[in-house]
Amino acid sequence: MCYYVVESDNMYIIVNKEKVKINKLDTFSKRIKSLRFKLEPITEGYLFEKKRWINTYWFCQRTDIILTTKNNVVKHIYQNIGTEKIIFPKKNVYKVFIFPLGISEHIKINDKLAIVNKN
Repeated sequence: MCYYVVESDNMYIIVNKEKVKINKLDTFSKRIKSLRFKLEPITEGYLFEKKRWINTYWFCQRTDIILTTKNNVVKHIYQNIGTEKIIFPKKNVYKVFIFPLGISEHIKINDKLAIVNKN
């Protein structure tokens, strides 16, 4: 199965006819802040590029985490991850996606998240 991530001014993924916006965290300050201390449930996803691991310290909610290769092939899926967890570095992982609960139920290992440039 192939899921499309449309990259333009607003990046999003369509899973099970649900459109979820993805925020690309590409600066140091955005990466540090990320989901920390957000009390209300998230409705959007987050993308960390050039990252092989993640910790959920100070996340105030449960999330779904997907680890992908450079070619956006899903290698690891972690559903319903709580706070204060560490996902240790994995081989062949280049990107980390964080999604609201329930999104990763429809995504399987070795699925491809196709990046489409919309100009």
